[in-house]
Amino acid sequence: MPLSLARRAVLAVVMAVAASPARADADAVLVFAAASLTGALDRVAEAWMAQTGHGAVLSYAGTSALARQIQEGAPADIFISASADWMDEVAHSGDLRADTRRDILGNRLVLIAHGREAAPVTVDARLDLAGLLDGGRLSMAMVEAVPAGIHGREALTSLGLWEEVAPLVAQSDNVRMALGFVARGEAPLGIVFATDAAAEDNVTVIGTFPADSHAPIVYPAAITAQSTSPVAGNFLEFLTSDTARTIWAGVGFDVPR
Repeated sequence: MPLSLARRAVLAVVMAVAASPARADADAVLVFAAASLTGALDRVAEAWMAQTGHGAVLSYAGTSALARQIQEGAPADIFISASADWMDEVAHSGDLRADTRRDILGNRLVLIAHGREAAPVTVDARLDLAGLLDGGRLSMAMVEAVPAGIHGREALTSLGLWEEVAPLVAQSDNVRMALGFVARGEAPLGIVFATDAAAEDNVTVIGTFPADSHAPIVYPAAITAQSTSPVAGNFLEFLTSDTARTIWAGVGFDVPR
């Protein structure tokens, strides 16, 4: 009987984890993390290893895909979501350990352009976004599943811009893929999180969406119900340590006090 896409994703994760040297450490922690944390979380995990000697295996993807994999039984110890709603979904299915959830980060939504010399714009209801695209595509993460895409569509709708640009949107599986399309010049403009834009040299942030045009961008983290790692709680605590907070802030995340 053919495997479902979700089940194949679970098996791929299991195989990758089994092949990882860090997972050979019985105290290693497996972290499923939103793609927008790529880079910053690597540095946090390196600091964790330097301080504790324990390994961390990081699996990045779109938040929605990770949530579904956890619900299908993927062996994650910690889930870091770029969406409170998706974390709610995993909690409601009984796949989070009670009382471990916490909000660790915030972010901002930005409009980016290809190259380093694009002119800034004011992102409001008067923005001629379709005109700026000039026949090109607006690169976004999936607008009905991935947090950056959901927030992007929400913001564009709030500003009255969505209906005109919706036919011009090119959707990607996660926000880093959407970023890559703009960086390579395959799309002239894109909507990503501010920290994603900072991770790529060949794009320019030309505008920031008003905070009141979309719901707050929050990153909750929690231990999964199926975790057996004896150090999962320690890693979760480390995510809000002074060391981690310095790393998060250094790449542009909003760090709650």
